[in-house]
Amino acid sequence: MYFALKHLHLTAVALSFTLFALRAFWMLRESPQLQKRWVKIVPHIIDTVLLVSALSLAWMLQQYPFVDGWLTAKVLALLAYIGLGTIALKRGKTRKIRIMALAGAVLSAGYIVAVALSHQPFPGLS
Repeated sequence: MYFALKHLHLTAVALSFTLFALRAFWMLRESPQLQKRWVKIVPHIIDTVLLVSALSLAWMLQQYPFVDGWLTAKVLALLAYIGLGTIALKRGKTRKIRIMALAGAVLSAGYIVAVALSHQPFPGLS
């Protein structure tokens, strides 16, 4: 069960990051693709699967945010990623703000992956 859940989680991570990158590309090109209905719905479905699988894994492994430092770091970075991603794709008032938010979201995503792989809140320092 654990390996199937972990595989589902990792698949959702890959799909979420890939779709975010595609949407960011469309944002940079000012493509009308961003206004398609499926582009507004599918990310929510994928991110729901991602969240449910993450919570299930945490419960199964008995590792919890605000108890385990690395998981706390991931949750906080995820909140930054979501906020910056929203600014990059929707709420940024200027192109410059959107691009800066996009860069921050990409850095946050990279940090999340590094923390997930190392199980350390400061990957590479220990």
